[in-house]
Amino acid sequence: MVIANDFFFSGLSKPADTANKANKVGSNVTLVNVDILAGLNTLGISLVRLDFEAYGLNPPHIHPRGTELLVVMEGTLLVGFVTSNPSKLFTKVLDKGDVFVFPIGLIHFQFNIGKTNAVAFAGLNSQNPRLITIANAVFGSKPPINPDVLIKAFQLDKGVVEYLEKEFMSN
Repeated sequence: MVIANDFFFSGLSKPADTANKANKVGSNVTLVNVDILAGLNTLGISLVRLDFEAYGLNPPHIHPRGTELLVVMEGTLLVGFVTSNPSKLFTKVLDKGDVFVFPIGLIHFQFNIGKTNAVAFAGLNSQNPRLITIANAVFGSKPPINPDVLIKAFQLDKGVVEYLEKEFMSN
């Protein structure tokens, strides 16, 4: 019952909306994974297009099921990932044609440091790499994490935790 359209996706040539009011970070990701393109089933790959407005951010996040290979097509991005135990930041400024790899499961980000829009494409070695955005997961979980845990873990004032929970739970 397989057809040619199971192996076809159209849409990566079109920039995604990065400037709508609901988008507080100024970036948008167009995902092509097995949920979008059935032909990726069992192939262990997926693809994303990342569009950034000037100073747009793809916030710190992880892919628990895949390593990401990013290539900048337009603009200039500050990218990086962090390890833990010991904590170390690996970061680079990337220009058009530059490539950077984010190892599986590590917190990473991309930030457009230019005054113009930026575009990047990323391949992942999983048909469904998943995405966990750190701030959303920690401060926007439902039900919420006990505030005392967040206060102690992040060494924050209770008012700051309440503010962050309000901001991220509304997303």
